[in-house]
Amino acid sequence: MTSKDLKRWRELNGYTQEGLAKALGTYQAAVARWETDGRRIPSFLHLALRCLELEGGESTEGKRKRKGSTSHGKRV
Repeated sequence: MTSKDLKRWRELNGYTQEGLAKALGTYQAAVARWETDGRRIPSFLHLALRCLELEGGESTEGKRKRKGSTSHGKRV
C-alpha cells in the first residue's frame, strides 16, 4: 500500500485523518505521516482497513454502523 492508496481509501470511506486514527487506535499524526511518506506504512495496515470496511467503524459523520447492527448498537 502506498501513501496515495491510503489517502484515497480514507477519503472514499469517509474518514478524516483523526477519525481513521481513532478507529485504528493510533494518533492523527501517525496517519498524516503515513500519507506523506514521513513514516513507513505498517505492512498489516491493509488488513486493518479491510476489517473497517467489513465491520464498520466511526466515520467523519459518526453515522457509519456495523453491518447487522441496529441504531442502538445491538446486533441483529
